[in-house]
Amino acid sequence: MPDFNLMPDFNDAIQELPQSFRREKQELDQAGIDRWSTVRSLTDLELSQLARSGQASARNLKRLRGMAELVCVLHLPPQDAALLMHAGIATPAALAACSPERLVRQTGRLERSLGTKRPAVVDLRVAGDWIRRARQLAN
Repeated sequence: MPDFNLMPDFNDAIQELPQSFRREKQELDQAGIDRWSTVRSLTDLELSQLARSGQASARNLKRLRGMAELVCVLHLPPQDAALLMHAGIATPAALAACSPERLVRQTGRLERSLGTKRPAVVDLRVAGDWIRRARQLAN
């Protein structure tokens, strides 16, 4: 696990989550889990236990764990990790296998379908940077 103290710009605290994860955020808060690194280390059994309340879904908790992997390993902001996950790129290995063009296309398609009406977050430069970081981890 990376030493987050050596990364002064890395914020391990879970602050805001997309609205679709509000119930999962409540369960995490009740369990005292407020760090991405903690979510990343949760086992399937622990995720199931969190989902037992009936409020949080195991599927969304697993998605959050995937986001936590992207946040912690690639040091992406949570909103970028969520964008990747919802665009179908849920792991550093999947990101490493992408081309910059494919990544821009997939994330752009998602943003258009969501009707965000904002400039695309991922351009070729950003895509190339993320992919390079993911490939460095794979080596």
